[in-house]
Amino acid sequence: MKLLDRVLNPREIRRRLGLNQEQFWTQIGVTQSGGSRYESGREMPKPVRELLRLVHVEQIDLSEVKRIDFEIIRYLKESHPDLYRSLRRAVRSRHRPAGAPVDIGEDLDEALAAGQGGNGNGGASAETGEAQR
Repeated sequence: MKLLDRVLNPREIRRRLGLNQEQFWTQIGVTQSGGSRYESGREMPKPVRELLRLVHVEQIDLSEVKRIDFEIIRYLKESHPDLYRSLRRAVRSRHRPAGAPVDIGEDLDEALAAGQGGNGNGGASAETGEAQR
C-alpha cells in the first residue's frame, strides 16, 4: 500500500468524521455508489483524491475559495518569500495544539521553497508558466 493511500483512506476519513457515504461523497461531487467503490479499493482519480483531501482532510469550504486567493498566494511566495514563510508559520501555530508534532511535509516544503528562492515552482513564471529569462 502506498503512503498516500494510507494517508487518504477514504473509509477511515469518513468514519472519523462520522458521516455516512452519501453525506461524505456528495460534498465532493461523487455519487454514493461511486464512493463505495473507492472505499472498496477502486483507484481514485487524482482530481477526486485532491478534492477529498481539500474538503475532508484540510476542511476547506470550496465555495469560499476564489482564483484571486491563489494568485495572491503565488505573488506573495514569489515576491516576498520571507513574509510568506512567516505568515504560514503564524497560521500553522494558531491551528496546532501546544506540543503537537510538526508536519514534516510542511517543513520540507518550506526548506525546498527557501532553496529555490522562495517561489517553489522551479523558476516558472506565475502568470505564464514559462521559464523566467
